[in-house]
Amino acid sequence: MPQQVQIVLNPEAAADINTVRNTAARAAKTDPSAISEIRIIKRSVDARQKNIRIILTIDITLHGEAPSQSVRPFISKDVSRQREVIIIGAGPAGLFAALKLIESGLRPVIFERGKDVSARKRDIARISREHYVDPDSNYCFGEGGAGTFSDGKLYTRSKKRGDNSRVLELLCSFGADKSILYEAHPHLGTDKLPAIISAVRRTITEAGGIILFEKRVTDIIAEHNEIKGIITAGGGQYFCNDVILATGHSARDIYSICASRGITAEMKPYAMGVRVEHPQELINEIRYHGSGRNPYLPAASYNIARQVEGRGVYSFCMCPGGFIVPASTSQEEVVVNGMSPSGRNSPYANSGIVVELRAGDFEVYKKYGVLAGLEFQKELEREAWIRGGKTQRAPAQRLADFVCGKNSTSLPKVSYFPGVTASPLHEWLPDTIGKRLREGFRLFGSAMKGYLTNDAVIVGVESRTSSPLRLPRKPDTMEHISVSGLYPCGEGSGYAGGIVSSAVDGMRAAEAVAAKYHL
Repeated sequence: MPQQVQIVLNPEAAADINTVRNTAARAAKTDPSAISEIRIIKRSVDARQKNIRIILTIDITLHGEAPSQSVRPFISKDVSRQREVIIIGAGPAGLFAALKLIESGLRPVIFERGKDVSARKRDIARISREHYVDPDSNYCFGEGGAGTFSDGKLYTRSKKRGDNSRVLELLCSFGADKSILYEAHPHLGTDKLPAIISAVRRTITEAGGIILFEKRVTDIIAEHNEIKGIITAGGGQYFCNDVILATGHSARDIYSICASRGITAEMKPYAMGVRVEHPQELINEIRYHGSGRNPYLPAASYNIARQVEGRGVYSFCMCPGGFIVPASTSQEEVVVNGMSPSGRNSPYANSGIVVELRAGDFEVYKKYGVLAGLEFQKELEREAWIRGGKTQRAPAQRLADFVCGKNSTSLPKVSYFPGVTASPLHEWLPDTIGKRLREGFRLFGSAMKGYLTNDAVIVGVESRTSSPLRLPRKPDTMEHISVSGLYPCGEGSGYAGGIVSSAVDGMRAAEAVAAKYHL
């Protein structure tokens, strides 16, 4: 049986497999020649002191012992003639729900409003080049969802919702580097994700599952509080007794459909703010105690949160060595997000900095009922579009100027592809957000010396952190509380935040459907 040890090395030593092997052998009190295999279980960087260390947890297998299995493979079944289950959305929740259905002997039929990953790339390029946003094919909509063109962060470690490790194993079986199994903060990289998503699609279709692209759902058919099917753009009707609703939090039309059909929804807290961008070298110096980037260390990141006037102000989706990207889903709005390639080798570091919002912040929009938070979100995105010049150029301001309430007469070079326009965000951001952001940045500057600088720029707005609504479901069956056969899951239904948690929630929804049929 493998023995587990923990060792601590400097970054250069941790990069040398022979040093790792010999150090692990000493920790296990065995001879290196007696070891047949070492497998890293966890790797993390301890940068709390100037003397930076790498902490490694390692499984050691001796000759004659059976090695531990690192990845449980996906076991496919032919489901081409099995009971069908409709899935709305081909993001992480939808795709992993489909995989779990196949494992359970059910046939997934996925309806995706956007295009496959190859065609989607062309539409994304148009946003930067022509400032044209296709409402069904963009950074949020299309094969793989918003996660396909993102950093591919896999940071979720909470076990509350299900088996996170299974998601990581499946990603490895579809081409992800096995380092995601042990890195403390694993990520896939936007350059790697399209191929991984394509491999998932092939697996689903080869098993007999169906994926229909450019099939936007326009209505849900329900009778006597039971799901009966869906209607797509153009009037196509598809009947089924089980529908997994796995859309992302930007699929606002789904909320309107639910409201029109009396499908219960409820408001939930979410967060909005801006994206801040620093030179990556500056973040390296701050986090690595002035030493800059060691070639044996990753591009430095940060995760910070403070309380301001009773609300959380915190970093969100930090992208070291990354880019700011346009995440709008319609023409007359500006929304920004971040992404990184697998090497995280861009000269920029960006992060969302957002403020917690609650139902009481939307009193002006109370006529919209449960959609009040959504209307607040939409209005701020439209304001950003106006302030940016009614294109996909984004309003921006130097960070120290924003905190001091000064207009920026010039802007540093930024990574945001469509470009930026100088704008006094301190004047037009709602006080609920703007005042707390300014104080939050002051506190961040005290915690990270050098962070609060005019070499950094804020870009607006970071508004799609999570869904402003939740579609409540029964905890035992995962069905919607008022419509049987409808299984809300993932980010859009208000139950996840990120690739891993969305995938886990999608798998749980599929398991609930399978349990219904005793599979």
